[in-house]
Amino acid sequence: MTRTSLDCLLQRICVFTGSRAEYGIVKPLLERIREEPDLDLAIIASGSHLAPEHGRTVEQILADGFAVAEELEILLASDTPAGTCKAAGLAMIGLGEAFRRLAPDILVLVGDRYETLAAAFAATVCRLPIAHLHGGEASFGAMDEAFRHAITKMAHLHFTSTEAYRQRVIQLGEDPAQVFFVGALALEGLSKTRLLDRAGVEQALGLSLGERAVLVTFHPATADPEPAADQIDALVAVLAARDDLTVVCTRANADPAGRLVNARLEELAARAPGRVALFSALGSPLYWSTMAQVAAVVGNSSSGIIEAPSLHVPTLNIGDRQAGRVRAESVIDCAATAGAISAGLERVLSVEMQGLARQTANPYEKDNTAAAILAVLRSTAPAGLGRKVFHDLPGSGAASLAGDPRRSSR
Repeated sequence: MTRTSLDCLLQRICVFTGSRAEYGIVKPLLERIREEPDLDLAIIASGSHLAPEHGRTVEQILADGFAVAEELEILLASDTPAGTCKAAGLAMIGLGEAFRRLAPDILVLVGDRYETLAAAFAATVCRLPIAHLHGGEASFGAMDEAFRHAITKMAHLHFTSTEAYRQRVIQLGEDPAQVFFVGALALEGLSKTRLLDRAGVEQALGLSLGERAVLVTFHPATADPEPAADQIDALVAVLAARDDLTVVCTRANADPAGRLVNARLEELAARAPGRVALFSALGSPLYWSTMAQVAAVVGNSSSGIIEAPSLHVPTLNIGDRQAGRVRAESVIDCAATAGAISAGLERVLSVEMQGLARQTANPYEKDNTAAAILAVLRSTAPAGLGRKVFHDLPGSGAASLAGDPRRSSR
């Protein structure tokens, strides 16, 4: 496409995704962009999308009819902190080259993972404007907390999942005119997905859900001083003792200690075949369908906080990984110890919590999220997203300390 002026609107939108969770969130927006004949969508798939041990979920993107412009390999055999740093470095190197080849007008990023931070860093160096989804949130138990806010400071357009998070992005110094409360995009995908019934879920999983089942996703709490081994061992001990429950587990993210968590879950599944099943990735439709059929979501994934309430399923949120997030009344918290998890599981499976979940409103729900995001993107001129200015809050006194560089004649 040929530009006619520096003020022309967006034409090529690049979307980076490094994990199954990001893709499940951003898919409704990808579908909207694909429907626009004058917009060009360029998807970069990286991270665990390309790893067989994580289900090689790039195949799901292709199966959904999307073209993948770039497949960027970054994962190493190591999931230590040093290995994660090297993977982030590889992402920066590869993304700089990808941005040069693709020449997009804007980059869309979701969330807070280290691969996403690497993408934001590369885009900033390449002077590529960034639109960021799910900024302003909090997750005190993960290093993603710092990554998320760092991405906010590099982004130019912000799409938040609640009004409280919009205010936090503004508190971080972002221009209120560029911060939009649109709701959680994944919930739009969920509302438009035709979920499988119980028989369909059991056939897809190859597993009978029995009288009661739980859906378990547990990731390392990367900012928690308590070792991941102790936390996952506590959860496994509780699940192993619950012969009355069918347990559907998904593997942990490609994070430090992620392989350790997965190894413990593999051992549990091997000890209780037919009652415990472990999956590398289910894909959003089957994951949500399973969630709708279980008695509770258990673990420390954001899906238990953002998505489970919309399916009226209670969540037992373990440990501090998601500490700080806005949550519905159907989400209860417990420490990452065997005693606390056992007590929390009893509570979340109780008749009272099951009834509460059926009546609870989800604070992340808002209509037409993808359309709202696309409307902003369509009305945006890339030339207007250059140099950013820190937005000082009223009464802070900081605004008088320096001139506004937007007024400079240089």
